[in-house]
Amino acid sequence: MKRLFSLIAVLAFAGIFALLAHDYGERQTLSALAVHYLTQVPADLGAPNVVTGILITFRGFDTLGEVAVLFMVAASVGLLLTNEASGQPPSFHGGGGNEPSELVRNGAEVVLPMIFLFGAYVIMNGHLSAGGGFQGGAIVASGVMLLMLAYPSGPIDHGFLSITESVAGVCYVLIGICGMVLGAGFLDSHILPRGNFGTLLSAGAIPLISALLGIKVGAELSVIIDRFRS
Repeated sequence: MKRLFSLIAVLAFAGIFALLAHDYGERQTLSALAVHYLTQVPADLGAPNVVTGILITFRGFDTLGEVAVLFMVAASVGLLLTNEASGQPPSFHGGGGNEPSELVRNGAEVVLPMIFLFGAYVIMNGHLSAGGGFQGGAIVASGVMLLMLAYPSGPIDHGFLSITESVAGVCYVLIGICGMVLGAGFLDSHILPRGNFGTLLSAGAIPLISALLGIKVGAELSVIIDRFRS
């Protein structure tokens, strides 16, 4: 009976997706809303990357909610998985496994600087090309994970990560308030000069906001990864 129910559910979902795929057709022309954003974001915000401009300014409150959810996830994981029984830092190998090979450690030492540099590049160039704070923060956190794999017993300074994440979050909110006071609304990027279109220091406060998001996301994801070293 259970198998029959599972089969029926699978066939039902298959039918739904088949109908969606059958009725799908690519739009030949842009909608009025798409044209508005494609023209408004570069002209008003000075950001060639329309997606980043929308996420950081037009949907600023939503982005604030997303990083708040990520913070709550990090706090919950830390509460559930923290290892208070032993004073030693947790390990991916549970304290009794084999140490990483020399190849893993040497490879990590070579690759890690490039990972962190690429993460910083993605964060700082989010207003110019594909990327932004969330993507760059995830890249930085992946570098931290590689560091933990190479040195499983190495401690991670949670105090530093917590302070960094908190300072980035406070600065993010303060910039949003400055937008309300000095600009037209929360996280209004016009509080800083627009600069020259297409350059690194352009698009007003968007690069600064993106950098704060990258720092906050990178710190939170690093804490989550470290909590699974048990």
